[in-house]
Amino acid sequence: MKDLSQEKNSQHQAGWEDKQKNMTMPDEGHTNHQQQMGDCDAMQMPEHQDGHHQMHMDMGNDQHAHHEMHMDMGGDHHMMMHGGQMMDMGDMRKRFWLSLILTVPIVILSPMMGMNLPFTVTGLPGQNWLVLLLGTVLFFYGGQPFFKGAKAELGAKQPAMMTLISLGISVAYFYSLYASVMNAISPQVHVMDFFWELASLIDIMLLGHIIEMNTVMNAGSAVTALANLVPKDAHVKEADGHIVDKPIQDLQVGDLVLVKENERVPADGVIVSGQPTLDESLLTGESVGVSKKPTDDVVGGSQNLNRSFTMKVTKAAGQGFLAQVQQMVAKAQSSKSDTENLADRVAGWLFYAASGTAIIALIVWTMLRGFTFALPIAVTVLVIACPHALGLAIPLVTARMTGLAAQHGLLIQNRNALEDIKQIKYVLMDKTGTLTAGKFKVQAVKSFDPAYNQQELLVLAAALEEGSTHPLAKGILEAAAGKELPTVVNFDNIPGAGVKGVIDGQHYAVLSAAALKQAQIAFDEESYNEAAQAGYSVSFILKEKQVIGQVAEGDAIKPGTPAFIKQLKAMGLVPVMLTGDNEKAALKAAHILGIDHVHAELKPNDKVTFVKQYEAKAGVMMVGDGVNDSPALAAANIGVAIGAGTQVAISAADVVLVDSKPSDILALIHLALHTRTKMIENLWWGAGYNIIALPLAAGVLIPWGIVLSPLMGAVLMSLSTIVVAINAMTLKIK
Repeated sequence: MKDLSQEKNSQHQAGWEDKQKNMTMPDEGHTNHQQQMGDCDAMQMPEHQDGHHQMHMDMGNDQHAHHEMHMDMGGDHHMMMHGGQMMDMGDMRKRFWLSLILTVPIVILSPMMGMNLPFTVTGLPGQNWLVLLLGTVLFFYGGQPFFKGAKAELGAKQPAMMTLISLGISVAYFYSLYASVMNAISPQVHVMDFFWELASLIDIMLLGHIIEMNTVMNAGSAVTALANLVPKDAHVKEADGHIVDKPIQDLQVGDLVLVKENERVPADGVIVSGQPTLDESLLTGESVGVSKKPTDDVVGGSQNLNRSFTMKVTKAAGQGFLAQVQQMVAKAQSSKSDTENLADRVAGWLFYAASGTAIIALIVWTMLRGFTFALPIAVTVLVIACPHALGLAIPLVTARMTGLAAQHGLLIQNRNALEDIKQIKYVLMDKTGTLTAGKFKVQAVKSFDPAYNQQELLVLAAALEEGSTHPLAKGILEAAAGKELPTVVNFDNIPGAGVKGVIDGQHYAVLSAAALKQAQIAFDEESYNEAAQAGYSVSFILKEKQVIGQVAEGDAIKPGTPAFIKQLKAMGLVPVMLTGDNEKAALKAAHILGIDHVHAELKPNDKVTFVKQYEAKAGVMMVGDGVNDSPALAAANIGVAIGAGTQVAISAADVVLVDSKPSDILALIHLALHTRTKMIENLWWGAGYNIIALPLAAGVLIPWGIVLSPLMGAVLMSLSTIVVAINAMTLKIK
């Protein structure tokens, strides 16, 4: 094995503070088996003053015009910076639906590309003026977001999709305005208008931007999920001893807080009284409960499993561990949004090509044959460049991809991330809950007393563990499910040691190795070391202070996972294990799976550090399931969450494996590769035909009697849209 976690001490980034002092974990014990927990010190990050209101910003290079920013304002007021302007989701939806309503009469009252369809209505008094009025309202109202975006793009000297859309709808509107006036002045000479094209282009582009905004908004839900891990109120002890519930944002350093059984810890602090067992899986990713005692630190958001305790707040709201993780997730998510979309770049190229060709054609043909002859030619060039097909090229493939993904248990939350699939070289994976089942199961029961067989020992242990809430106790109870358990009297849960009680008049106990050593009770250390080396947590069963057996529990490898790792290697990908578990357990699981690169005993920021280190070499896919994985999931080129994991991890990821099977990653890789290919093909179909069409529309073959009219330009545009749609539907996973 190589790349072990001892390297991590030299890998903390600038800006991070030193590890928290005195974040002590109890010695090896029944409620804190050191073989499973490893080092659980919390890493501090720069203080974040507000853990509940987050802003995602990445303005990137000053030359970039396509920036995105996410602000969650509550309700429907979701804001996003796109194309250089702040867009409101609620306003965009309203604008789309009103534009669609205006489109209906335009479609009925105006011909499409100069052709009357079966439902086209003609001959109404003032029909042309009514269509002009509706088209004018639609142009200025529905087109407003694109005009603002185009202004920002042109101001940054980087025209893209917004500029091309604005060009297309402006040409369609003003030429249609000209056509309406000319048709009113000279009815005998009909000039074709483009109100149909104007309406359809605005509607399609508004819909496309709503879909894109939804994608960005969904990415921000991780921060909300993190905030939900802490309670809204805390039970604060006043000076007179009374308990008063206060909002957590009002907590002050030094406040005494009562945390009841099954409640979450409201803030980072230190235990004053009580000896609870806490679930700190949000910190380590491991499901072993941690026994706490006075002076031990506690982390806000961790779950109190068994008994009430009093703590002193050491960090105010917004400055604790969860707020720091929120900050990491927000920063990592926003950093992705700076990547320019390929369709935007194509749109920028097309804008220059179309506008340049149209201007040249207008000048040349005006000089040769006059303005009246040249104007339709220039308009034809710009009509061909209208990005109907280009605007649909990516969304249609995306729609097909998400449908196929859902059929194969893949929930795509950020399609843009999948565009990096060809650059992926390293697949970084959490262990517990990702490669393993995330539940402790009894792996072996060993008897040291001929009077007791394995089943009898299991029944005795289960009877005693019925009164415990510890994950190891749950594993023993599951193994003894369906068996009749004897009655236990005088039950006692011994913090940091185990449980004991009386069965049929005999004293029995289930204790850890540390408890036995402390009590100077002899046990088979060779058998214990063998199980511990295998990465198992070991509990001993005693009768009247005599060890009669041991129970080894471990986290089982998910079925099919070794074969999945083998296939990853066959594809030229490098699997890497990142885990908060101890080194022995990590190496044992890695050996079974065939993973050569292992980093153990990691905290959330350690995982982010490794993600960035591997990203410096090549593309990285991160797979995980816990709160501690969420910053790394957000920071990776592609983040993949296990569906059975925490909501925070799921929200921070680009893709969710609904069935929680790592092997589904293979289907994801194949789908992403084919999707990328289809997107490129559609961009060619949506814009590439202009290589031939634009020169023809500009009249290069007019000397030979070949003229591409505005009608034929619109037909070509429509054909490219049809081809794009058909090509998108041919997308398959394999």
